[in-house]
Amino acid sequence: MSRRGLAAVASVLDQAASSATNILVLVLAARLSSAAGFADFSMVYVTFSVLLGLNMAYVGQSLVLEKGHGLGAECRSAVGFTAAASAAVGALLLVVGLALAGATGTAFLALGLVLPLVLLQDGLRYCFSALRAPERALAADALRLVCVVAALAVQPEGASAGRLVLAWGLSALPALGLGLWLLRPYVRGARADLRPYLRRGHLGQRFVVEFAVGNGSSQLAVLGLGVFATPLAVGALRGATTLFGPLNVLFNSANAFGPPVLGRLGGKRATVRATAALGLVLAAVGAGWATALYLLPDRLGQELLGDTWAGASALLPATGAQYAVMGLGTCALLTLRVLAPKATLSLQVVFSLLSVGLLLGGYAVWGVAGAAWGLAAGSALKALAAWWRVTRLPAAAASREPEPTSTPAA
Repeated sequence: MSRRGLAAVASVLDQAASSATNILVLVLAARLSSAAGFADFSMVYVTFSVLLGLNMAYVGQSLVLEKGHGLGAECRSAVGFTAAASAAVGALLLVVGLALAGATGTAFLALGLVLPLVLLQDGLRYCFSALRAPERALAADALRLVCVVAALAVQPEGASAGRLVLAWGLSALPALGLGLWLLRPYVRGARADLRPYLRRGHLGQRFVVEFAVGNGSSQLAVLGLGVFATPLAVGALRGATTLFGPLNVLFNSANAFGPPVLGRLGGKRATVRATAALGLVLAAVGAGWATALYLLPDRLGQELLGDTWAGASALLPATGAQYAVMGLGTCALLTLRVLAPKATLSLQVVFSLLSVGLLLGGYAVWGVAGAAWGLAAGSALKALAAWWRVTRLPAAAASREPEPTSTPAA
């Protein structure tokens, strides 16, 4: 297998390790906690997930677009900014924890203490992506997965949310140490400069707005559907979406590790050719996964989702169509991210809100199946608009010759 092929495999495996870590943390915490304790843990973990997404958007997504001989300095700057920002937010969480009473306050105190560790450890993935060294990210994230499972597995049953948060956060230390050691050859002798992250117009500011709109619209969609629909309908829609979790791993891998590779292809034609081929592959995988789920015997489906399977299985054609066109849309947005990064914000805002309207409108006319098809239609329109925007880009959008990346110091 070529070096590029090995890098692609390492990228997917790294995203899978990161996703598995998040899933197993919640599963183990749920098994160890009481209902009230898990509720506290969930509140803290949702807070962490939002902060993680904001850091990914502000620092990570702008970092992976960098190229040239100065990548070592860019990575050192990203690490320095993440450390400083997470320490500041962690201090704010300590104040929140002190203000809240009982177990909830203790859990937020614990998050404030460990936040710099977990955000910095995750942020190293984007440094290795920019440096085209995903195998190093995989090594650190695999160690993170092993350590967090071991740390939570030894906790006593009925452990408090604060204790579980501390165990989860401190278990990032070995992976953080390994990641920094693996990064050191690339950043040796480079100087950090945090000023670009504080300037108005930093590209990450646009990506933060995209993140906020995308996540906010999805939450609004669920909330709006919950107002009009029965809990069973909402559960069926969520259950169907859950079954496509493995595809989210592929989409996230493309977003995280695609820009550094595509940015070095040298021009619009080569970039579009590569992303169009990738989009067709992802669409085919989505359709194949949907077909496999649709043909799954009910006995196995009930093992996966329990009583929710009956309602979720009826939505598989619509959800499968949604994920198939999401593969095309993801690659269109990835093309714009590389060739014209400022072009994605308006698309995300308009079509995320349109998807919410189609979901609610579909439910009003055809019930929960209409809601699922509404989401599929929204994803299809976003993909169509994004590819149309790609065709409107000038041929010289990325006509510069690809620049070599920095290499480890001897």
